[in-house]
Amino acid sequence: MRRSFKAKRKRTHILKIRYLLFIALVYLSFDTTYGYLLDKKTNVEGEAYLMMALTDSNHHFTSKYKPKKILAGTLSFISNIDLTNPTSLLSFNVGGNTSKTVSLLEGNHVDNYDLNKQEKLTNYIKDPNPVNVEKPRVYVYNSHQLENYDDKNLEIYNITPNVMMASYMLKEKLNDLGIGTIVNEFNLAEFIRINNWQHGDSYKASRIFILDAKNKHDTLEYYIDIHRDAITHDRGTKKIKGKDYARTLFVVGLENPNYQANLELANTLHEKLNKAYPGISRGVIKKQGKGVDGVYNQDISPKSMLLEVGGYENTIEEVMNTIEAFSKVLFEHIEGIS
Repeated sequence: MRRSFKAKRKRTHILKIRYLLFIALVYLSFDTTYGYLLDKKTNVEGEAYLMMALTDSNHHFTSKYKPKKILAGTLSFISNIDLTNPTSLLSFNVGGNTSKTVSLLEGNHVDNYDLNKQEKLTNYIKDPNPVNVEKPRVYVYNSHQLENYDDKNLEIYNITPNVMMASYMLKEKLNDLGIGTIVNEFNLAEFIRINNWQHGDSYKASRIFILDAKNKHDTLEYYIDIHRDAITHDRGTKKIKGKDYARTLFVVGLENPNYQANLELANTLHEKLNKAYPGISRGVIKKQGKGVDGVYNQDISPKSMLLEVGGYENTIEEVMNTIEAFSKVLFEHIEGIS
């Protein structure tokens, strides 16, 4: 009787294993076949996705192609392996809890920037909607163009959003409000490589194009360098009236003659942002001394700012909400609307 029970239990165990293997095979076949078909239909570049985001027409793509993520989601649930994050293999632990690996992104928010590592995560994005602005007042750029955001719900596009998208969004919003705005369109990573510079030369690289724009457009007043911080989602996000916003932070370099004017501008915009959107701004920090830039090209104009928008775990939708909020506050500031 005991042997019969053991044999029956063994057969049941074998059947369970076979069943699980069969389910895994079905999942794998479905994901491979369906994913291949989707890739043929949804090869969307960063520029195309950004245009869809700007026109608010990208949402149907996210919902339409959710089945592609079935296998990745199942494996993540069972084993904590995230197929969209290869570094999770380093901390593989069946049935255990593992924290998200962010070693490629961690570091001082604006000063430690590894260009080679960032290029593995995201790519340069061209302006999807270039326009001719005759008398621009605002120049938007990214000294660290490849600082990326979370790619949640964007796996189907095979892209990872970055701060360049935030710059293009701000340009669109300000131009729509009647504030002439241009954005740097040059690939700084490529420019740095051509000149045999290092990632630490990013501000030197962006400076060349800032000065070029300033020489071409004597109407320019405001210079905005948009970055992304290395903070987690809970620190980088604020829910206001049911909508999630990526929080902002102003960085002011104290090692330049314009620091007092730029500090006053940063404090003013910080206060106006929090008045209109309580808690959206994390504040203003001052930078100087060994190991930091301390200038951030803010010597070029007394109306320069380095603006951190969100962190590496923020989605591009949260960033877009913040850019829209910031554009309204900046518009009112420039036009003297209290």
